[in-house]
Amino acid sequence: MTNNTKRDRFFNLTLVLIHEKGFKATTMRAIAQNLQFEVANVYNYIASKESFLEESLFGIQQEFLLAMDTIEHSEYDARKKLELVIGSYIQITSERPYEQALLVNEWRNLKTPKLEEFVKRRREYERQLETIIQQGIEMGQLRDMDSELATKMILSTLRWSYQKFLSNKAQSNPLILEKQLIDFIFHGILMK
Repeated sequence: MTNNTKRDRFFNLTLVLIHEKGFKATTMRAIAQNLQFEVANVYNYIASKESFLEESLFGIQQEFLLAMDTIEHSEYDARKKLELVIGSYIQITSERPYEQALLVNEWRNLKTPKLEEFVKRRREYERQLETIIQQGIEMGQLRDMDSELATKMILSTLRWSYQKFLSNKAQSNPLILEKQLIDFIFHGILMK
């Protein structure tokens, strides 16, 4: 087994453990026991569980931000951009559901100043989505509505999706889920 594979296994099993127990209840000892390691061996992979949380959260958050930047600066119209945002969200989530679960459930466990940085980046993602929605309203592609509320509703709809890939990963097709969510979201906000 290569070091990269060992590292990947370590991270994957630690993500599952944190998901099952919660970040606060997961100790370095529990991580070691889960991997059948001595506690000292855990430090070969991470400096602390806080550093693990930071690396995992900022890693997946960066992936979402890069996707959003690409979509926002594209030449597509607002409707297509919104479809692409939903698609990228589901694709990233399908590939990294335990990290997405961490993003949804455990970000509050970051410590300042990392917490402030995380929240700032999260707000930027939300601002970019709201801008796309506002453009859609102005272009007449989306009905007139409160763009901030629409942003929150869309994100709330997407954030639970990691559960679909954890509970039924073998049978969950991200393309089917993406289509269903696009149909659901647009049915409520498209101009009639």
